[in-house]
Amino acid sequence: MGFQWTDFTLFVMLFILFVGVIAFNRITQTHKVYLAFHFVMMLWPLGQFAVKLTDYFGVQLFFINMSFVAMGMLGPGWLLFVFFLTGRAAQLKISRTVLYILPAGLCVAGALWNPEHLFMSPVGGNYLDRVYGPLFWMLVLIQFAYFFTALMNMFHALKTVNSINQSKQLATALIGMFVLTGFGLLDVLVNVLLAQWLPVVPGLLALGILMSDLCFVIAIYRFGMFDILSMAQRDIFEHMTTGIIVVDENGKVLEVNKGVSPFVQLSKGESFEMEKFLAPLQTQGEVYEFLYRYLHHPYEKMQMEFSLQENAGRHVSIQISPVLDDRKTLLGRIITFHDVTELRKLVVEMNRKNEALHERNLELIAIQEELFRVNQKLEQMAVTDGLTGCFNRRYLMQQLEHEVLLNMRYQIPFAIFLFDIDHFKQINDTYGHLVGDEVIRSTADIVRSKLRRTDILARYGGEEFTVYLPHTNREQAELLAEKIMLAVSDNWVDTGSEKVHVTISMGVLSESSEALGFDDPKVYLREVFSSADSALYRAKNDGRNRVVMAR
Repeated sequence: MGFQWTDFTLFVMLFILFVGVIAFNRITQTHKVYLAFHFVMMLWPLGQFAVKLTDYFGVQLFFINMSFVAMGMLGPGWLLFVFFLTGRAAQLKISRTVLYILPAGLCVAGALWNPEHLFMSPVGGNYLDRVYGPLFWMLVLIQFAYFFTALMNMFHALKTVNSINQSKQLATALIGMFVLTGFGLLDVLVNVLLAQWLPVVPGLLALGILMSDLCFVIAIYRFGMFDILSMAQRDIFEHMTTGIIVVDENGKVLEVNKGVSPFVQLSKGESFEMEKFLAPLQTQGEVYEFLYRYLHHPYEKMQMEFSLQENAGRHVSIQISPVLDDRKTLLGRIITFHDVTELRKLVVEMNRKNEALHERNLELIAIQEELFRVNQKLEQMAVTDGLTGCFNRRYLMQQLEHEVLLNMRYQIPFAIFLFDIDHFKQINDTYGHLVGDEVIRSTADIVRSKLRRTDILARYGGEEFTVYLPHTNREQAELLAEKIMLAVSDNWVDTGSEKVHVTISMGVLSESSEALGFDDPKVYLREVFSSADSALYRAKNDGRNRVVMAR
């Protein structure tokens, strides 16, 4: 009877380790997986012990089934735990996890069903002594397959890690796996295969479970397994310059770091009331709207900036983010405080510089616009006559060089008028230069009013003018010249005491598209103006106030 307490003693020791891990370690995700695995391991010695305490067949069957369910889950438990242990938990998708558990699950289902006693059968009407069938051996083989797969993963992880501490962690866990596998083999050999020739040794597998579990506990405390990441996260949390408060859904403080101390004095377990906190502060923006959202819309992210009352030059930004579970249920909030004083100063300084730069840009734009207007005026002055507003002779010749080349290339007819004011010297001598200037200006305005937009009127010199008319044949040129002459002759210029009658004499040259042909445009233009000037000279000799066509 003394041996029946062996499994119970091992169960108690496993339970103590289970409680110790919970009590003295921060519970991380890897811890949760380990504790679940540990709990499964505890069920084996508990079932083996409990089955010996009763003579009831149904109760015995329940506890023995519980033991073999735990045994069946050892293999997949090991394998899944190794994924977390080696940092490859991200590979465990739902479909992959189900695939890993499926073989063991089928074997466990077969053990519970036990069709035709293919898994085990009682001896002598109870399950204290049992005979195992083929389903049992299939379960054992699958467990060893799981252990072999887990071992391969551990060996592969040992080859890839660079940290000595992590290598020791994995090596310790690997020893635990060998211990459990070894004791499992020993239990099957002694208590099953050689049971007819050797006495039953209770608790072999439970002892292997305990010793392998001790390897994990040693790794936890000696090498810090599972705690490196959480310790690093805790260290970062404590030493962040950003103040962080974690509260539950009722505002109770769950965590608070040192970065909060310049803004508010709080300890874990106290309540954080936002309304009281904001009451003495000078806030920017709508504080009432912020408080309303904080109280009535806890699922929203919020942000507000304020200045500390005791130091108006210090600005702080507060941000609030909800903490939700997978079902979008509010678990709490994270409240962060950022000192944005320097940033605010930089923003103010940048805005000041931007304003100065903007003003400078406006000044430069105004100067640029003025320069543009001046340049336009200079350009206009460079090509126009100041008295009449007509183009000057220099611009006319530049344009004509270009125009006659186009006319020759595309066989475009054109005409040139050359005219001057009759008896202009006499007008100047009689009425003075001011009246003479008015006569010139008035005559230019009348001629311009009769021209097309494409025609060019230029002051050739003194009282002499030139008109260039593109796309104009001989008949059109002669007709327009007559119109201009008549319009000018109808003009009277007021001298103050009387009105002066003005007439013009005009020489006209017309070039048809067929006759155009030259090598040098400058030479050609000299010939053109020479012909027009000869026609003008004939008009004056024939009595003035007339149009003469060049031959």
